[in-house]
Amino acid sequence: MKILLIEDEKNLALFVEKGLQQAGYSVEKTNDGSKGMEMAASETFDLILLDLMLPGINGFDLLKNLRSFVVKTPLIIISALSNTEHVVKGLDLGAVDYIKKPFDWDELLARIRVIQKKNSHNSSGKITIEDLTIDIIGRKVIRAEKEIRLTAKEYLLLEYLARNANRIVSKTQIMEYVWELDFDPGSNIVEVHIYQLRQKIDKGFDFPLIETVVGLGYILKGEKEINR
Repeated sequence: MKILLIEDEKNLALFVEKGLQQAGYSVEKTNDGSKGMEMAASETFDLILLDLMLPGINGFDLLKNLRSFVVKTPLIIISALSNTEHVVKGLDLGAVDYIKKPFDWDELLARIRVIQKKNSHNSSGKITIEDLTIDIIGRKVIRAEKEIRLTAKEYLLLEYLARNANRIVSKTQIMEYVWELDFDPGSNIVEVHIYQLRQKIDKGFDFPLIETVVGLGYILKGEKEINR
């Protein structure tokens, strides 16, 4: 998931950027409203985190302009402006959520995960990685022209790895996305499902796609293409 952070408080921006990266997200940031609008309009992001009081252009005008340009990227406002009128205005302009400063870090991550899930459920088309194709609508998986039957959890695990292809995802992230559970360090449920998935996805094919990165998590490697 690629996130654009538009925040002019330097220390807060660094804190949020580092935390998001540690959680497995790709982050680009700017402290200027005009620059943020330019980046949001010209690049593809999965989510925008937006402060309201910004130099260049304020957050409300930035959001209004993006929606008028038909930039539909989900956007969460994070602001110290906490009056009901500010919240209502932000949501009416097209923000999907509004978080008041100071905020709880775990709450922010939880709200991001909600949007991430909505994005995945609303996605159409196919994800192709090397000779593996995942049909998002039909929930069909084909590798080297062979259809592979997966359980519901195996499919969710594979789809999550595919959406984050070429990026390491931790056991914690997998537990939260696939099982919607807090990570239990004593559980081996992720390892078991990764093993089962490898038996179906990698065994008997020319090369493996799923790799273990010791101490960090797992990665699905290969050239990726998304057809919408």
